[in-house]
Amino acid sequence: MQVETVLKRNGALAPSRVVLDEGFSYARLRQLCAEHKLVRVRRGWLAAPDAAPELVLAAQHSGVLTCVTQARRLGLWTTSAEQTVHLRLDPQAKRPSDQRLRLHWNKPIVPRDPHRLEDSLVDMLAMVARCLPAEDALAVWNSALNKGLTEISELQRVPFTGRAKDLLREVEPYSDSGLETYVKRRLKRFRLQIRAQIWVLGHCVDLLVGERLIVQIDGGTHVGQQRTSDIAHDARLALNGYTVMRVGYDQVMRQWPSVQDLILRAVAQGLHRA
Repeated sequence: MQVETVLKRNGALAPSRVVLDEGFSYARLRQLCAEHKLVRVRRGWLAAPDAAPELVLAAQHSGVLTCVTQARRLGLWTTSAEQTVHLRLDPQAKRPSDQRLRLHWNKPIVPRDPHRLEDSLVDMLAMVARCLPAEDALAVWNSALNKGLTEISELQRVPFTGRAKDLLREVEPYSDSGLETYVKRRLKRFRLQIRAQIWVLGHCVDLLVGERLIVQIDGGTHVGQQRTSDIAHDARLALNGYTVMRVGYDQVMRQWPSVQDLILRAVAQGLHRA
């Protein structure tokens, strides 16, 4: 077995003990480090030269990647583009001075495997709830449900506290994108009937307000053939008495007051009623 195989199995980094237990000698590991085929991250940890920088940081500081950093690694929906690495440390750990880190101090909900450098899904969600604005956190939670990484029934059995417990009351598994979470949450205050991912005339629509007002939320995939199909379906909806409003990322995230105004004006005209 090659050392690379052992490291790959552990995410390109592993404790030295794990590698030694596979039959490699100290002398062989020193040789591989001298040949730059291995990197000694810190005492007791080895990495492949191409290991992800954020995982290397986690190993260097005896922490685990969490919050939006881990959410991005899982492919979850997040608006955060910050380069800061969110790291969860044990409450008794020494505070690192590394300016690239944003630190979270708490005991894990799920017992931590000392060989892992990534937080559990449950603990990552708890950190997101603590760290992010509520609607940003909700988008991450809904994304985890939408991707099938967890179930509401499972999350309801977790002893969440504080903001995570509050957020659990709002989560829904049917939001196809983070943008839907924002739009639906912002419209709820007006006590409108809003349903997500509803099939109408053979296609799934993003949001149905009342019975006849459809809000379609265009992300980066609404181009080419997808866009052509959407336009054709919009025409069919109009011919069958539906009102369709299309909004994009910038409108939802940066021009929300104008979007909200348009939707409420449509409601005032009764366009949401059958």
